[in-house]
Amino acid sequence: MSGNKLCKGVVIGALVGAAVSMFDEETREETLKKVKKAKHSVVYYAKNREELQILVREQIEKMQKLYEDTKENVNFIMEKLDEVKEIPGAVQEIVQDTKEAFSSKEQK
Repeated sequence: MSGNKLCKGVVIGALVGAAVSMFDEETREETLKKVKKAKHSVVYYAKNREELQILVREQIEKMQKLYEDTKENVNFIMEKLDEVKEIPGAVQEIVQDTKEAFSSKEQK
């Protein structure tokens, strides 16, 4: 029940906010320009569906490439982090070997 009131409140608030913002002449003009541009695009792509399909396909391919590139970068970073995690153990081993080498020389 309260979720329903929340949604109604958000929608009503958004509508009131939009109405109040329309009192500003510059905002009205910009909004009208954007609505006209959107209308023109809708009408154009409704008549040229093949072009819209090509455009959508291109965007999907770009997003897939971006995903692949990001995945490769994340894998590279994870490999480097694993290498960095191994460094303290290697350094500790070198220090221990050096310590043992000096200890054995001092005993001779």
